[in-house]
Parts: sequence; C-alpha cells; structure tokens
Amino acid sequence: MKTLIIIDMQNDFCPGGALAVPDGDKIVTLINKLQEKFDLVIATQDWHPAGHASFASSHSGKKPFESIDLNGINQVLWPDHCVQNSSGAEFHSDLKMAKIEAIFRKGTHPDIDSYSGFYDNAHQRATGLSGYLKEKGATELYFCGLAAEYCVFFSVKDALDEGFNTILIEDATRPLEKDDFEAAKKEIRQKGGKIINSEKI
Repeated sequence: MKTLIIIDMQNDFCPGGALAVPDGDKIVTLINKLQEKFDLVIATQDWHPAGHASFASSHSGKKPFESIDLNGINQVLWPDHCVQNSSGAEFHSDLKMAKIEAIFRKGTHPDIDSYSGFYDNAHQRATGLSGYLKEKGATELYFCGLAAEYCVFFSVKDALDEGFNTILIEDATRPLEKDDFEAAKKEIRQKGGKIINSEKI
C-alpha cells in the first residue's frame, strides 16, 4: 500500500511562524495534489508542552540555535514553537485534511525532543506510527513536509530502520539550511532510501 506521510505542516514552520522554514508554505498546494495519488495519508504534528527542554527560553543565558548536551544527546535549542493548543501548532490553513486518516503527535514529553514521527530522539518512546502502518499493510512510505533536514530526515531514517520501502519527495519539502539538506540526502541514499520529484509518482 502506497502511503503519504506529511511531516509537521504547521504554522510555526511556515513564513511568519516562530521557526519558519524558507518558502515552507510553497509546498502546501503540491502536498494537497499528492494526497489524491495515495491509498493512505498520515500526518505528524509537533506538539510541545510549554517550557519544553528543546526551547532556548528554558535554559538561562542560551540563545536559539545554540547547541547543548541534553541528557546525553546533542540538542539544538529552538525558539518556542508548536506549543500545544497554540495557533503556531495548528496545521497550515490551506492544507487539505479530509484524506488524512490519522495524526501522530510528537515532542510531547517535556524533557526530550522528537524530530522523527516514529520515536523521540533517544529512541526510548515510540509514537505508535510504525505499528499503525504495519497493521494497515503499508509497504511504500513517501515523505514530504517540514523541515527537510530535521523532522523529515529523521522520520525517513527511522522508516528505513523499521524496514519500510522509503521515498523522499524532494520538491515537497523545504530545508532550514540547504547544505545540511544535501548531507541528509546523501545519508538517505546510503541507507537505501530513494529520493524523487513529485512528477515521478
């Protein structure tokens, strides 16, 4: 079963949001068109409690985009974003929701971040996404959304580790930093993932 997984198409990751990805809103129309080509459509949603440990504001003297050791894991400190029940955590208003069968929330534990839609960054807690997809009979996973070299990339890596046939739709994602995305794409290919453009679907 061909499955589309839409990663974090939320207001805070789009222009005007707290952690805006350049041109992040430009992929919404394409993602809406892509949904019609898939048997199953799933979305993830960053859903942080206020005062989350990944927020720079939670660490005295620290600024956004600095890095710290957080319980043994390198953690980029972010601006406060996608706080539960805030407008920034809502999906982009132009994203069509009718075909989205399930939404998996991540980053809900106050002490650890979750880039991937499958696990937290320490791989201690699963979101349940892998089991859900396997129960549904999903075999091919296609990824799109934001941000390319963080939540999309880590979700793709975990999907590969979980044994799924995994494809990144390159023109349906946008990075914070292009150079970091180039490195991410190289790793995806090395792990056996595919990278295509949407016209190939």
